[in-house]
Amino acid sequence: MSYLSLLDINIFAILVCFALASLIVIGHRLIMQYKAKKALESEIAKRDNFAFGINYACQIGIIAITGAYIFPDVYKHLTTGHFTLAILTVLISFSFILLGQYIHRKWILNRFNEEKAIMKQNICAALVDSGMLLGNTILVLGIFHWLHPQGFSDLLVATMSFIVLQLVFAIDSKLRELRFAKANQGASLQQNFNLANTSIGIRYAGKTVGLSLALFAGLQSAPYHGATIVENINSVLLHCGIMWVLLYSMSFSLIHFALPRVNIGLEVDHQDNIGVACIEFAVFTAMGYLLINIFSV
Repeated sequence: MSYLSLLDINIFAILVCFALASLIVIGHRLIMQYKAKKALESEIAKRDNFAFGINYACQIGIIAITGAYIFPDVYKHLTTGHFTLAILTVLISFSFILLGQYIHRKWILNRFNEEKAIMKQNICAALVDSGMLLGNTILVLGIFHWLHPQGFSDLLVATMSFIVLQLVFAIDSKLRELRFAKANQGASLQQNFNLANTSIGIRYAGKTVGLSLALFAGLQSAPYHGATIVENINSVLLHCGIMWVLLYSMSFSLIHFALPRVNIGLEVDHQDNIGVACIEFAVFTAMGYLLINIFSV
């Protein structure tokens, strides 16, 4: 990523980008207020709905992170007079993030209603939903970093790659559900989210964010073959698949070295041990970030 000096930045470009970000934040606040039945302030301040506050804070953070990441490209389009392309860059980026959120809520975790659980002050649900949202944001920014779409052919490749990597998210989540059921006499992980076990939410969020960082690393190491869809999809699958395996092998090894005599499943699943869950969160996110730095190009 190239960096801009304050001496080179057009003040008009900064104001336009800030105005776009402000409009997005205001629009998002209005949507959240509508979902909270026009009681946004009441949910956060009067009812002390920490779950709602965590989820809302994550969403505001996502807007800021995405805006900061795509700013150089938006700035470039604005200074060259391509105003339509600048607006499309913003709209497409957030559209992919929202699409990823929809897929995760309605398909990957189709037996768990995050929105209703959050309104019931379920912090576990807020952590699961926030981790998913952050993970999807990292994934979208990874695709953006990989190809910097400039035309329809690039956008088509980005869309197909996004769909393929959502399948990776789905498979990973399903494997986690199967491991949870095997370790807990067939219990459903999605149903356990409703029990407000905070440690399960922390662990799920950590693995989701860690996986998204690993996929980002895979996208950074994958060569871009122009508008050829098949070659790009094969490249994405190969590199991201390797990063997926490396993430789990390295993370499980490090957790074993850090907590050699601790039954992780028992502590997190049954005793709601937030400390152990935070260690898992830290390890997975750290390993994901490590992969980015090792394989960045």
